[in-house]
Amino acid sequence: MIFSEKLQLIRKSKGMTQEELAEKLDVSRQAVAKWESGQVYPDIINLIQISNLFNVTVDYLVRDQECMVSFDTKEESDISKLIDFRLEANVNTYAAYMNETTPTRYDSHDFSYSNGSYTYHDTYVGGEQFAGEEAIWLDGKIQYAMNYLGRVLDERFSGDFLKESLRKADRNMPYRGPEYYQSGEYTYKCSVTGDFHWFQGYEEICCNNLRVYECYFHGGLMK
Repeated sequence: MIFSEKLQLIRKSKGMTQEELAEKLDVSRQAVAKWESGQVYPDIINLIQISNLFNVTVDYLVRDQECMVSFDTKEESDISKLIDFRLEANVNTYAAYMNETTPTRYDSHDFSYSNGSYTYHDTYVGGEQFAGEEAIWLDGKIQYAMNYLGRVLDERFSGDFLKESLRKADRNMPYRGPEYYQSGEYTYKCSVTGDFHWFQGYEEICCNNLRVYECYFHGGLMK
């Protein structure tokens, strides 16, 4: 993920507009817009201000890095298995119209999937505006959880395309869907800061360049 994408994601995750960020940095809104579109790059003083404001390192902001990081051998193996199972569960539940189960809360939609010692459960409430959580257990002990909050922005939104996009998740982006996916007039984009330990992200769907759906999410490993 490049700087322009990271800045836009972090700003949105804090509920901040371009105008509000510009005011805090004492720059123009046009400057922020150019940073986020990749037209220009902020100078070192502004990079330091952004770093302090959002509590991230300058190194993180300027380096084009993958979402995954390196772990010790055993932890890497455990997390690799967890990610593989999360991707497996993803294509066997909501995104694939499969394994819907008895609601665990009033008016909720629930999906469950198990394989060996791993169990996955996803539950959400709402429709055009929704909120939910997915979690994974190993031998009955919680390993991972992720919360999400989203909404439909236009009647041209396609639930089928959202599910199709989510099924395209891979090991580089195992959180929701891939960084980018397109089919016909629809495009899906997903950006993440952090790694599988602790992350936050934003996904959106556009129809003919009009944004018709958005979703914020955050999660990580449980201890």
